[in-house]
Amino acid sequence: MNSPEKLKNEKFVYLTTKGRKSGKDHEVELWFAHSNGKIYLSHEGEYTDWIRNLLKDSNVRMKIGGEVIQGQAKIAINGSAEREDGMRALYEKYYGPATKEALEDWFELSAVIEINPK
Repeated sequence: MNSPEKLKNEKFVYLTTKGRKSGKDHEVELWFAHSNGKIYLSHEGEYTDWIRNLLKDSNVRMKIGGEVIQGQAKIAINGSAEREDGMRALYEKYYGPATKEALEDWFELSAVIEINPK
């Protein structure tokens, strides 16, 4: 996987999940952050197709800056260190430093997805 420094400069990940009904590849463009060797994504509100897809099959493919990376995805559990790390990494990448209270407010209605590259 690219160095953390290169990942920091990339704005988007192109995430491919396997369609839970169709079995076809489903690609979406998303904001992402990299921290402690993991990729983090988030989504506010109802689960979208890509989240429901990865809940059925956690194997995902990511394209970041021209590199293709395979990974295992899961939703980070509320209150877990992974969720906290993902919230901070995502917020700080796009908006700058934040307090714990700001992060909790910003991600209150959001799922944080943790992807472990293979």
